[in-house]
Amino acid sequence: MPTTFNWTSGLVFIGFFALVTVLGFFAARWKAGDLTQLHEWGLGGRQFGPVISWFLVGGDFYTAYTVIAVPALVYAVGAYGFFALPYTIIVYPFVFAVMPKLWSACQKNNHITAADFVQGIYGGRWFAAAIALTGIIATMPYIALQLVGMQVVIKSLGVTGELPLVVAFVILAVYTYASGLRAPAMIAFVKDIMIYIVVIAAIWLIPSKLGGYASVFDAADHFFTAKGGSTGITLKASQFTAYASLAFGSAMAAFMYPHTLTGVLSSKSAKTIKQNAIALPAYTLLLGLIALLGYMAIAAGVKVTSATDVVPALFLKLFPSWFVGFAAAAIAISALVPAAIMSIGSANLFTRNLWKPLIQPNITPSQEATNAKVVSLAVKLGALVFIIFLPTQFAIDLQLLGGVWILQTFPAVVFSLYTRCLKLPALFIGWLAGIGLGTTLAFMQGIKPIYAVHLGNATYPVYIGVLALGVNIVLTLVLSAVLPARSTSISRSPI
Repeated sequence: MPTTFNWTSGLVFIGFFALVTVLGFFAARWKAGDLTQLHEWGLGGRQFGPVISWFLVGGDFYTAYTVIAVPALVYAVGAYGFFALPYTIIVYPFVFAVMPKLWSACQKNNHITAADFVQGIYGGRWFAAAIALTGIIATMPYIALQLVGMQVVIKSLGVTGELPLVVAFVILAVYTYASGLRAPAMIAFVKDIMIYIVVIAAIWLIPSKLGGYASVFDAADHFFTAKGGSTGITLKASQFTAYASLAFGSAMAAFMYPHTLTGVLSSKSAKTIKQNAIALPAYTLLLGLIALLGYMAIAAGVKVTSATDVVPALFLKLFPSWFVGFAAAAIAISALVPAAIMSIGSANLFTRNLWKPLIQPNITPSQEATNAKVVSLAVKLGALVFIIFLPTQFAIDLQLLGGVWILQTFPAVVFSLYTRCLKLPALFIGWLAGIGLGTTLAFMQGIKPIYAVHLGNATYPVYIGVLALGVNIVLTLVLSAVLPARSTSISRSPI
């Protein structure tokens, strides 16, 4: 990686970053609404149609860390790194089937968050607060990882120190405060177009410089064969259950996160969500192409001390400086969009499901919006402090745990759309057991996402989130069947 500032790439980067900054502040006037109301600030007034929602959800789901981490994983471990592809294929039928129903329930009852929906069905305060807290904690390291992606591309321009990162996220914080969800929705247009240009240019030009795709795969195959172990351009038999369970669990968790649910609930209709579930697999194709950059880096002879540097190092080696600056800007903007939505989703949860029911029950609508704006600033500041003062690996480990945790909200949110047979104490106990088991198993594995299950003489590595969710579901169903029906109204439930 360069140690001196590259003026050509740097100026291109600054130019595009300035463009999205202007768009972020202008967004408050776009589809204008009363930003003193939480549904306007935090959900864009629930008025985004198919095109805007497609860019917003795609920009929210496919982040800067995705662009950096997926090729890095493929570079490091080969075929196993492609688990993100089947998971993004599995998730869209789920979105098509489930999310329109959730949107309709939330729109009818003016719910802003998934925890609002759970509270609306079961009453009480504490379980909804637990769902909200799970979402916030699971999202915080996710925001920090967007900073990791931005750090990597800024470093590729020859810039050292934390000041550029601080400036970028101060700008992000200010226009998110001013414009709410409208800011990332507008910026997502620019971000996605730029990423598509970068990826199309990369998959067209890089293989031509390396002798074609056959040479790329051949080089990768020789590389992993020499390494030995469980790496390779095809999966080993020992990886099958880990790969499948990781893909399945990740798919089930993906739209439980506050940021993805915020993108869904900002849609103007249930039909819009179905249309997007049909169109969003275009991003899966893009993700597959991005993942191939890991193999291309191997074929290009890229050597890095950290796998996260692979994509910038590949571009630095094979592209002119102006394109390096353009690609760096695209990836950095890919950090801004999801980071903004994540902070907004977390702020919505904190305000509606922690602050309002537990601290200030008589809060007015305008006070709700103000509170959420302040919390969104605090969330971004927390992520920034996290990444500056703590090791990056700590954020990565916590994000892996975050996936295990957020998966435990699945029964309360999804099952409750289809049945009223579940009981609140059973859901609470199932959630607590899933969180406890998932956390324990993860720490037993050194905060790794896979646990080896032994059945007879066979060993099956399985994603910890799926194991914990299985226990959660079994406890919830069994306890719901045996516990007596509640004799009090749901609005008075103490839980």
